[in-house]
This record gives sequence, structure tokens and C-alpha cells, in this order.
Amino acid sequence: MVKNDYSYEIEELDEQLLKDMLYQMMLIRRFEQSVEQLYAQGKISGSMHLCIGQEPSAAGSIAALENKDKILTTHRGHGHSIAKGTDINGMMAELLGKETGICKGKGGSMHIADIDVGNLGANGIVGGGLPIACGAAYTAKMKSLDYVTVCYFGDGATNEGTFHESLNLASIWDLPVIFFCENNQYGMSGAIEDMINIENISDRSKAYGIPGETIDGTDAVEVYLATAKAVERARRGEGPTLIEAKTYRWKGHSRSDARKYRTREEENYWIENRDGIEKLKNQLMENGVMKEAEFEKIQDEVDQRVKQAVKFAEDSPEPSVDSIWDNIFA
Repeated sequence: MVKNDYSYEIEELDEQLLKDMLYQMMLIRRFEQSVEQLYAQGKISGSMHLCIGQEPSAAGSIAALENKDKILTTHRGHGHSIAKGTDINGMMAELLGKETGICKGKGGSMHIADIDVGNLGANGIVGGGLPIACGAAYTAKMKSLDYVTVCYFGDGATNEGTFHESLNLASIWDLPVIFFCENNQYGMSGAIEDMINIENISDRSKAYGIPGETIDGTDAVEVYLATAKAVERARRGEGPTLIEAKTYRWKGHSRSDARKYRTREEENYWIENRDGIEKLKNQLMENGVMKEAEFEKIQDEVDQRVKQAVKFAEDSPEPSVDSIWDNIFA
């Protein structure tokens, strides 16, 4: 059950905004598909957490931000990084552990950061980004820097102490932070209904005296509208918001996950009926905002960009042994 008050007409929204969100979603998906292939070929080491199926929550929410705004993301954070503007060449090289990687090949899939575009970093610890987001938001408030911080986390993080501590701190200090929960129905292999005794995670906002709402995380436009409202509220100095975007990861928790805890019928339902890319594409087509030829052009451009990123990464050098201690802070 998704509860919200977002009704909209496509023709009332900015056409370029809609097209940009569709482009970002398509780029994220193609990037993740290529990463999955590279991992299967043994060219990427370590773990891998794909966000295929969750593209609308990244593209829609970050479309509501300005360049000065900050994000913190999770182990499943490739989509957020791409939508915030991190170069996909550097991202792909990072995943392959190359010297040209955005973090010099030392962060890998779960620790991509790009301060230049406001990406304060992914975090391999469940709920690990929440208190950091409060720190970033506190800095903005104390120094009157007028930026907003968005912190992404999954449903599994909402039972961590950092979630409750961070919401409480942000509430009492009226911090300009948006807590964005991507509820993809499963925390690793546990269904969310087995982990909490409420219908919507957003209801937990009531305990901290802040607004909370549940939205359709497969609808990029709804995600954008909800985030834009929360961003405006934060910029006015009115404090944090908890957004729960109900979505679904099409793939396993990680690349080693056989997904035995859920049925193929359930997966097929979400893939065939709740694909956010297809939804926005169809909306644009039906309302005359985009024609099939333009969509195909975007698809070709996205394919070429990702192919170039793969080539860049594969052609890049391995880090030298002499640089092993560079950029290491702990």
C-alpha cells in the first residue's frame, strides 16, 4: 500500500526534466548490465550489489537537487553516483581497480566518492551513512552554506541504531537533511514484513516529530515531486524529512545471491509491470513529449557511453606498488 498525495499530468511538467530523468535511468541500467557482465567474466573482484530495477529512485530524487547539494549512498550506490554526475569512465575504472578510477582503484564498488559533484561517498556498512549525513547537514547549518544533504539507505538499515539516532539528532537540531529509504522489500534475504510490525517505514518519522511519507519508488516523477518538496522544506530551515520509496531490486542482494527466498513469479511481476523506465517512456510517448526515434537515439547514446567507459577502464593501467599508501587516511 503506497500512500501519497501526488497526482500529476505529464504535460504540466518540464519536458527537459522528464527527458533527463529517463536518460539517467537508462544510463544507470546499461551501466549496471555491463558491470554484471564484467563481473561474470572475472574482471571485477570483490562483491557487487546491482541497483537494476531501482533506477527511478536515484534519477527522480537527484533531479530535485542542485549541484551544491550533497548525497551519501550505500553499497548499492552506482545509480546515485551516476545521477549526481560522477564520471562513468572513472566509475568503471574504479570497479576494475584501475589507477584512473574515481578513487584511484582503492574504493571499488562499495566505496565510490566524488566530492567535486557533492557525492560524499558510498558506505559498505548498513546504515553507515546516516550519521555522516547529519554531520554534513550540521556543517551546512552552522556555516550557512545553503546546501541540502540526501542520505540513501535500504529498508534493512531502519532497524539499525544509526537510523534512530540520526533521525532524532536531525529532528532536534532541524538539520537540512533528507533521509531517503529505498525499500526494495528485502534486507539481504529477509522480507521486510518479517522485520517490522508496521505497514510503512515512513510511519517511524512520527516518533521523531518530522514529516514522513511513502511513495511509489518505481515512478520517477513521483519521486522527483516528493524529493523537491522535502528539499524546499530543508532549505527553508524547517528540518529533515523521511521518504520511503517502495521499489524492487531485480537481481539478488549481491552477485552470489541465488534469490531462493522469493519466487520467480514475484520477480516477473515487478519486471513486467513495475519497470520505471518503461513507465516514464510510455508516459512521454502517449503525451507526445517523445517519439520512438528520439528514444532509440538516447538508447544508442547510452550504449556508446557505457561501451566507451568499459574500454577506458580495460585500457587503464593498474595502480603502481609505489602508490599503495597514497590517499589512505585510516
